[in-house]
Amino acid sequence: MTFHSHDFVENYSGLVGFGADRETDENTIIYYLQKFSDDQFMSVITKRMTDAELEEIFELIHRIMKNHLSESEYHRLFLKEEHPH
Repeated sequence: MTFHSHDFVENYSGLVGFGADRETDENTIIYYLQKFSDDQFMSVITKRMTDAELEEIFELIHRIMKNHLSESEYHRLFLKEEHPH
């Protein structure tokens, strides 16, 4: 069973760039993150990253999720599990 999807990057044909407008910025972030999280790419880039770079990415992602997701959303959307009651 597959829980994760990266369909956006496979189907998006719009502008990839930052600073044009909010919609393009959001689409660019989705595009970049889905390309960045590709298994083959990640297996190469993580081996080359410093400990500080790994920590920086982890802290950024953790902070954004903590600021913008409820605990139940975190479990349902990120962990792909039911929130424990």
